[in-house]
Amino acid sequence: MTYLLAETPKASSYSIKHNMSGFRTIEISNPQYEANNLRFITVKTPNLKGRGDICVFVPREVRKNDVVPIVILLHGVYGSAWSWAHQAGVHLKANELIKQGVLPPMIIAMPSDGLWGDGSAYLPHSTYDFEKWITEDVVNAVIESIDGADVTSPLFISGLSMGGFGALHIGAKYGPMFRAMSGHSAITSLPQMRLFVEEKLKNYLQLNSLDEDLAETFKHYRHQLPPMRFDCGKSDILIGYNRELHQKMDNEGIPHTYEEYPGEHEWPYWSDHIITSLKFFAGRL
Repeated sequence: MTYLLAETPKASSYSIKHNMSGFRTIEISNPQYEANNLRFITVKTPNLKGRGDICVFVPREVRKNDVVPIVILLHGVYGSAWSWAHQAGVHLKANELIKQGVLPPMIIAMPSDGLWGDGSAYLPHSTYDFEKWITEDVVNAVIESIDGADVTSPLFISGLSMGGFGALHIGAKYGPMFRAMSGHSAITSLPQMRLFVEEKLKNYLQLNSLDEDLAETFKHYRHQLPPMRFDCGKSDILIGYNRELHQKMDNEGIPHTYEEYPGEHEWPYWSDHIITSLKFFAGRL
């Protein structure tokens, strides 16, 4: 499939909103100083009890009255809003594929996880709601601030490692929101966080234990699951857990695509295979 691009790049504007915004404060980077179609948004939200950052890739082909897909990419432990762009160059890869007509113009929103400890796991805990930060604040901030983002924009979600857990958990729990979801080298159950973080597991425990395990989450929400795919490197520390999840889903008859490729738990792997997810999303438009 080839996608046609608009000829005129969109106009951008720098703004700080207060009373007209759904947030108490929202600040957007000045296009005069932006590079490579990356924009930055900082909003104050009760879910984080403070400010949160979002890095956003906005293709030049997107114009003011366009309505284009929004892809949310979640980073892993130790990372932040800049990780997908400046560790994987996802914006450069997506931009080239859009120019080639391989991908449609799409907005890629790359939020921080809330910056709690080594990683928040994108779950509500410790008096913060890192889940609503993604499902409510990130979506609303992008729609409010970015041309081409609209309440009718198709939504997709993906992530790596801890972000893979977050993307697949959120994608299942909030299934009607999303057109499709994916994960790369995903943590598949909350105890695996102990492989990466120094914070105690008890900090992450949920009121409902099904929120702590992807297999249980998928079974509970099987009636509303969007199309999904996930993959893992054959030399990844999490490969056994991903194979186990795949087998459990097969046993339950839950539709999904699971793939393995050469690679470890590292950025070169995620930089290559995020494109597989973007193409998967484009195929669901």
